[in-house]
Amino acid sequence: MIYKTTKTLIFKLFIMVKPLVKLTYAIFFFISVSNLCFSADWPQWLGPNRDGVWGEEGILTKFPKGGPKLLWTSPLNGGYAGPAIAKGRVFITDRQVSAGKVESDNLFARANSEGTERLICLNSSNGKTVWEFSYPCTYKMAYPCGPRCTPVVTDTLVYFLGAMGDLYCLDVNSGKPIWNKSFTKDYNAPVPVWGFSAHPLLDGNKLICLVGPKKVAVAFDAKTGKELWSSLELEKPESEIGYCPPVIFEIGAGKNNRHLIIWHSESLNGLDPETGKLLWSEPFRLKANLSIPTPRLVDNKILVSSFYNGSMLVEIDADKKSSKLIWKGKGRGETPKQTEGLHSIMATPFVDNGYIFGVCSYGELRCLKLSNGERVWENLSATGSQNEPIERWGNAFLIKHDKNFFIFNEKGDLIISELSPSGYKEIDRSHLIDPTGIAPTGGSKRKIVWSHPAFADKKIFLRNDKEIKCFSLAQE
Repeated sequence: MIYKTTKTLIFKLFIMVKPLVKLTYAIFFFISVSNLCFSADWPQWLGPNRDGVWGEEGILTKFPKGGPKLLWTSPLNGGYAGPAIAKGRVFITDRQVSAGKVESDNLFARANSEGTERLICLNSSNGKTVWEFSYPCTYKMAYPCGPRCTPVVTDTLVYFLGAMGDLYCLDVNSGKPIWNKSFTKDYNAPVPVWGFSAHPLLDGNKLICLVGPKKVAVAFDAKTGKELWSSLELEKPESEIGYCPPVIFEIGAGKNNRHLIIWHSESLNGLDPETGKLLWSEPFRLKANLSIPTPRLVDNKILVSSFYNGSMLVEIDADKKSSKLIWKGKGRGETPKQTEGLHSIMATPFVDNGYIFGVCSYGELRCLKLSNGERVWENLSATGSQNEPIERWGNAFLIKHDKNFFIFNEKGDLIISELSPSGYKEIDRSHLIDPTGIAPTGGSKRKIVWSHPAFADKKIFLRNDKEIKCFSLAQE
């Protein structure tokens, strides 16, 4: 509807004004309206531009007394996947263990449990179910809570990838299946230890996914599911594809400056997104195949960070189609006394004005110099308290809004803060949702919520293993 209205208004502008002026105004109007509509949604992993930036205006800078207003709550089952928000709908996945079945208490062991994966479409204004789609799915992985990947939503279709490699394309209005693929059956792909977790990327007519060791990256026709191209093959038999979502960066000023970034457990790679052709590759062999956080681009440099191996900064020469290592972390291990830089396990770092901000292996929010990886400061307040013991895999997600950051931590707290080279400055904090998951470290008392929230329509949408909640973050 918004698209049709936009076209009508642009047509009227062409009629009403002189040739040169009418074109200028029409283009300006179209871009403005398109950006407004796009930025108000959160249709995929890390938001509209896949960069963890929330661009809406009219957002509060301090919480009202008692915290932000709760708009609605809707029941949900287990899962790590955050929601996607588009055109007044919420798309969220979960998993229900079959009746009479009980999950193992050992989260490190591969499960073998029957259950059902589900994609639910909710009304974003009241949380009521519009439709749902489910299918039986036996889990054979560690951490068998539920799906990991945020859905990808367009005007007409929604895509989602289950933890066992079931890829579905559904009609966005009805939930009717259009096409589907099974990575384990169609590609004979082994299930990674922690399940398929690389959020699919939609690029024009292509849906790009990480699939398996023989075909790491695969581009599917977004409308039919037909394979368009495949690229990369792992060299080591013990290597897995990892968990990092693909992302496209524009590097250089040439005509073909779009680089599809595929970071798997053996290397960081740049591909031509149209053909899958390898443009450049930088070796980076990772312990436990832990490529998870989304890569970050600054000018022509790409930053990645891994739990055991630490961070790496690579410079890309788009003309020569080559990469050059700028620096790599030199930590002796992942524990706090062994790490100087950043060893991120889940949270995607943020780079701002020449500095890296990210959550390290034991919940330390750290600031590093982008130029050399040198640590500037660390603070434990974002993931817990300066007076609390640090926790292995302590986590918090960073979202940039204007000059501040919204930080959502594993305790279910939303924090408004300033991050700068001079330190961490907390402006306000509110507890929004109770952690219901159990971390495999810190004993059974350590409860966590490890799913990324969505920010759209001046609201925050967040989930645990029992419910999804929606709060207003609009200025009053």
